[in-house]
Amino acid sequence: MNADDVARYLRDNPDFLSHHGELFTQLTVPHPQHGGQAISLAERQLYALRDKIRQLEVKLAELIRFGEENDDISTKVHRLAVALLEPGSVEAVRHALILSLREDFSVPHVALETWGLAADPVDSARLSEQVRRQLDALRHPYCGAPEHMDVLACFGEAAPHLRSVALIPLRRRGAAFGLLALGSAESERFYADMGTLYLSRIGDLAAAALSSAAHG
Repeated sequence: MNADDVARYLRDNPDFLSHHGELFTQLTVPHPQHGGQAISLAERQLYALRDKIRQLEVKLAELIRFGEENDDISTKVHRLAVALLEPGSVEAVRHALILSLREDFSVPHVALETWGLAADPVDSARLSEQVRRQLDALRHPYCGAPEHMDVLACFGEAAPHLRSVALIPLRRRGAAFGLLALGSAESERFYADMGTLYLSRIGDLAAAALSSAAHG
């Protein structure tokens, strides 16, 4: 009989140690932290349970932190939604949107481009037709390094300093009529694997507010 046979027997007979409780104190194993010291099976199990509890505590703290971060973002998105309901013009919506993203969400560089949107006093032609088609093809916001330098034109003089961007197409009836672009000099601010749920919601709010102000 080898060690594997013993392990298999104990797995197949889980009540073995229940009928031989004295083994918990008679058998010893190496201390998990002090290799030269021997402890009983009961003590070793206690260490294992404590380690498991520590792991669960770390996981719980992480979940609580994520929950608090999501609550904070939800509050800011709600505040943005309220701010976008107040303006009566496209220009006012533009101002409220950019102000919120810069001050409430701490986004250092914000650009808002629209094309073919009635009543927009700053309707821009800085994005080429090719770039507009690429934006229209996006199903979700793009996050990461700026792949197309043409897109950076909307950031003006800040463009050469940007290392990460979030590109959020603004849609009306399924077609893109604008771009909400967020930029940062930090490469890790907007990264490829980050969640885009809140970015999508902000884009939906911005698109609805701009469209309503332009066609209302």
